Amino acid sequence: MAKSPAARKGGPPVAVAVTAALALLIALLSPGVAQAAGLTATVTKESSWDNGYSASVTVRNDTSSTVSQWEVVLTLPGGTTVAQVWNAQHTSSGNSHTFTGVSWNSTIPPGGTASFGFIASGSGEPTHCTINGAPCDEGSEPGGPGGPGTPSPDPGTQPGTGTPVERYGKVQVCGTQLCDEHGNPVQLRGMSTHGIQWFDHCLTDSSLDALAYDWKADIIRLSMYIQEDGYETNPRGFTDRMHQLIDMATARGLYVIVDWHILTPGDPHYNLDRAKTFFAEIAQRHASKTNVLYEIANEPNGVSWASIKSYAEEVIPVIRQRDPDSVIIVGTRGWSSLGVSEGSGPAEIAANPVNASNIMYAFHFYAASHRDNYLNALREASELFPVFVTEFGTETYTGDGANDFQMADRYIDLMAERKIGWTKWNYSDDFRSGAVFQPGTCASGGPWSGSSLKASGQWVRSKLQS
Repeated sequence: MAKSPAARKGGPPVAVAVTAALALLIALLSPGVAQAAGLTATVTKESSWDNGYSASVTVRNDTSSTVSQWEVVLTLPGGTTVAQVWNAQHTSSGNSHTFTGVSWNSTIPPGGTASFGFIASGSGEPTHCTINGAPCDEGSEPGGPGGPGTPSPDPGTQPGTGTPVERYGKVQVCGTQLCDEHGNPVQLRGMSTHGIQWFDHCLTDSSLDALAYDWKADIIRLSMYIQEDGYETNPRGFTDRMHQLIDMATARGLYVIVDWHILTPGDPHYNLDRAKTFFAEIAQRHASKTNVLYEIANEPNGVSWASIKSYAEEVIPVIRQRDPDSVIIVGTRGWSSLGVSEGSGPAEIAANPVNASNIMYAFHFYAASHRDNYLNALREASELFPVFVTEFGTETYTGDGANDFQMADRYIDLMAERKIGWTKWNYSDDFRSGAVFQPGTCASGGPWSGSSLKASGQWVRSKLQS
């Protein structure tokens, strides 16, 4: 954002919104084969625009045996092609498009599922579908039960039981959305910490219990500054604390964003070697978890999008070598404003996206400062690529000043409509208005509600509980 970073954090004192999924499940009339009996594939259209749409495909194994490889073949009408694919290998011949599993989802145990997605160029929906040579839904007729136009359940929008991680499993990027493990769009909502070098004492068992069980958050963003008395002063100590905090959040069923909080200097390449060292260890230790997301550069500023992209394309492979299928969030130009704070916008990213899969792009806003042009940029971006609002406030860009809850509600409404995930800044008792707790709350060990909450804390807690 166009702001004075030091003043805010310098130190202590997608074309349409996703509605009910439209199932495009289609049956072939050709006979099935024994290997495919009990396998189904469901194609779900997620969002569409003037000349294209995104879709996810869920392959389900209802047999009693493990499936070692699957192959989905979709027939698209003339004039429609596949422009982008994630979580699958793709080949085409004429109007026939073949998708096969990749290393992390090619094997499906009994009762299990695998998911992939694609973006279509053109508006034509699939006319035929096979899974391992048999109809995608044995016994269904096109247009009949499970056929085109039949709404399919969306677990991501149904009331759930258990923790967020139990409800949604391993999240993944599907077109312009964040999806649960079954390919259903999901919105994760929660809080960002302040810098753990200053407010680590706010992250205790009792405060995280409150966030998970009383506030009803889905996700916590763990903000580890690199400069400003942060990681560079004690890499071992900060890395160990991050391990511990990830484990604490995991025990409560929360998703975690590991935030590499670069701010000053704004060029992420300044910390490239440090980032590679840190993320190599974090990914190695936590790759087996289903709840960890990586934010590899908090707020790049004063550098071009091309420079940010090149940084991302050096750091992402370090993570992927150890954790091949977790979501990675890339910071954007102009303090993660999608470029708006530096005279650009989402089109710059769409024209030159990061060369990696299963990634999202960060957007930050402060409602009392960032008005309709920022809100419109978020709306535009959500139609072009997957976005996660990893930081926002109801106050001004300094993290202080008066709250504008009316403007913040407009952002909240848009993010709910588009299922854009968010974490609010910040879960601490900093003296600034953006901190949710009154000063002294953390040192006193709570309480984490009631009179301990500032106005912004009362507001965000009610949003999370609703």
